[in-house]
Amino acid sequence: MNSATLVQPFRRYKTALLLTYRSDGVSAQSTPVSVVVADDRVIFRTWQESGKAKRLSRNSDADLRPCTFRGEPRGTAVRGHVRLLEGAEERRASLLLARRHPMLQGWVVPMSHRLLRYRTQHYEFTPLDINHDIENMEGCPD
Repeated sequence: MNSATLVQPFRRYKTALLLTYRSDGVSAQSTPVSVVVADDRVIFRTWQESGKAKRLSRNSDADLRPCTFRGEPRGTAVRGHVRLLEGAEERRASLLLARRHPMLQGWVVPMSHRLLRYRTQHYEFTPLDINHDIENMEGCPD
């Protein structure tokens, strides 16, 4: 399957469960994030000092699974790489999120980040091609 097919389920959901790996590479933490699909990538944001941002800075491998607003899984997980966006890419990601989630990502989150003096970071999740050989299956979702 190609990346566009793998991100297709995320078009129906506004929230996804992001599974990031701790420094040992095996234990993981999942958190719901607001998402928007752009081409064959999934875009999300968080603040710089959040746990998921710290875990992603150490290990850019992650799993993403469609879920409800409360984080209840609704689909199968997709393995991929996460990349921090900067400059024009970051501004475009912010606009896409605001368009998909006008109240939450267009107003509430940016305002709360400003008030709390958080530095907002935008990320893109790119699914791994399933034809790509996975060297180690440890930590892969079922």
